[in-house]
Amino acid sequence: MRRLLLFLIFFSSLVFLWADWNRQNYPIQTNINDQSNSRAVKQEKKPEISSSAISAEFTKEPSGGRLVVTTDIFRAEINTAGGNIQRLDLLQHRDAQDPNKPFTLMQKTEHTYIAQSGLLGEGLPTHNSAYLIPSGDYELMPGKDSVEVRLTAAESSNTKVEKIYTFQRGKYVIDVAYEIENKGAAPISPSAYFQLIREAGASETESKFVPTFTGAAVYGEQEKFQKVAFSDIEKNKVKLPTNPDNGWIGMIQHYFVSAWLVNNGKREYYVKKLDENLFSAGLILPVGAIEPGKTGRISSRLYAGPAQASLNDIAPGLGLSVDYGWLTIIATPLFLVMSWLYGWVHNWGVAIILLTILIKLVFFPLSAASYRSMAKMRTVAPKLEKIKQQYGDDREKLNRAMMELYKTEKINPLGGCLPVLIQIPVFIALYWAILSSVELRHAPFLGWIHDLSATDPYYILPLIMGISMLIQSKLNPVPPDPLQAKLMQAMPIIFSIVFFFFPAGLVLYSVVNNILSIAQQWYVSRDDGKTKESRYKL
Repeated sequence: MRRLLLFLIFFSSLVFLWADWNRQNYPIQTNINDQSNSRAVKQEKKPEISSSAISAEFTKEPSGGRLVVTTDIFRAEINTAGGNIQRLDLLQHRDAQDPNKPFTLMQKTEHTYIAQSGLLGEGLPTHNSAYLIPSGDYELMPGKDSVEVRLTAAESSNTKVEKIYTFQRGKYVIDVAYEIENKGAAPISPSAYFQLIREAGASETESKFVPTFTGAAVYGEQEKFQKVAFSDIEKNKVKLPTNPDNGWIGMIQHYFVSAWLVNNGKREYYVKKLDENLFSAGLILPVGAIEPGKTGRISSRLYAGPAQASLNDIAPGLGLSVDYGWLTIIATPLFLVMSWLYGWVHNWGVAIILLTILIKLVFFPLSAASYRSMAKMRTVAPKLEKIKQQYGDDREKLNRAMMELYKTEKINPLGGCLPVLIQIPVFIALYWAILSSVELRHAPFLGWIHDLSATDPYYILPLIMGISMLIQSKLNPVPPDPLQAKLMQAMPIIFSIVFFFFPAGLVLYSVVNNILSIAQQWYVSRDDGKTKESRYKL
């Protein structure tokens, strides 16, 4: 029984380190045929919508002039060649390495991450085509709710095209529209594509010790949310929704997401490998027939900002970009409670402490039962040792004698394990809720901790956590197996070193959880102990 309990404790701790690797291997929905590197899936009876028309020659961002748009939350750079967003700074979020600088979500300098769009049709501008723009930069002026930027494509003999960006105050959504005037003598039926181009590799907020997913993502009301790893795109293992008329597609990383959103209507999703380490994710929309002398309009919205559960108000399923993993159903309400506590105390560190205390109180009856069972097991430990010596290697007689002893002493051998098993999913979910919450990014706690999403600069919390684990090991009976005993002695040191590289918010949660567990175990053992043998001693 003690061996099983020790294994469960060790396993629940290790889960913090490897659970994310499981999260990155979600089962992929079965939908459509495999894609090739050069084209996405072709859909039947819609020849005007085909990602194969976006050829490989469009993979490189052309050089051109620069137009800067500044709002209360964005600083965007638009390239006049293609009219694409080549840099996007989030002014209300700070750089992880230099808090004096804004966080750069998109760029094409240190690593490529840009938003492109264009039209499909003879003589229509792609994301490589030149655009004319008014001189000067744009800024959202005080008292104004939005700023509009109109880019005019070089006119052809048959069409006139304007690309229109609309930035709104206080919103991370950018409207991107095309107005297409048919100056020819015959109707035209163009399509528009909107895509995100990203270089594979670690994002600014990733850690080797706390790995998080970076890659593409797609959502549809039928297929729901699925992550699309760059490695799966490269290996042609991606399956996207067939004939979708809702949802979104984008790129996600730790704390942030960018996604193309459109209203209900037919579209084609696609993902591609463009270069050695460059990938795209996008969608194609039909503009519809435009008669001679008429003007057609097509638009999409680009969300580019923090990943938050409230994003479901912007688009269904967009809140799932907050990656709580396989315990989302538990992690989501835990974060809501933590947010509610933050509304009272205005400190995310204190909110983490209070939430951990509340969970411990809820599970106190289960924890008490577990500790009482462990105490009973300790009282019969000498008898169990004699039984082991008596029967030696005869496993059948040994197990029979042990079960008889449990029956005589009225001990349930699983009594200490089942309560632990029930609590493990809740605490793992709380772990992911803390890890995935952008609200903790650059959130101070107290004293030397100025950012709960960064490591403790002086490693004080990891050391406290190691001490708390050492105390816990002293409170538990020493395992009879020498190998297990050495393992339990080494665990506080191992995990202290590992937690040196964990975000301070996660270490704070672990410290509080350990301290409360020690207090609970001491209280229950003292209250329930009737003899000297039933009490734990340091």
